[in-house]
Amino acid sequence: MKVTYVKKGTMKPSKPFKSLEEEANFWDTHSVLDDINEETVVGFHRANKTDTITIRFQPEHIQVLKEQANQMGIGPTTLARMWIIEKLNKNIGHTSLK
Repeated sequence: MKVTYVKKGTMKPSKPFKSLEEEANFWDTHSVLDDINEETVVGFHRANKTDTITIRFQPEHIQVLKEQANQMGIGPTTLARMWIIEKLNKNIGHTSLK
């Protein structure tokens, strides 16, 4: 397998869909594999994750977290992380934590 490094921004993103229905219709008739051939450059990046922790919750708290995250269109761990960082930023008096 040949590995090629390309500069950031060299791939053009697809146009955003105007509606969920338009996107659903598109993916009903297309495949992500349609435009991939032997010359296609496929890349990936590693996330800058540093560490993980485990937090235990009561089942009813997890359910509420999932419901609220779903309403926001994000995952429950993303919402929990956002809330924790928000609280940490309040406690230290600035918003430099991400």
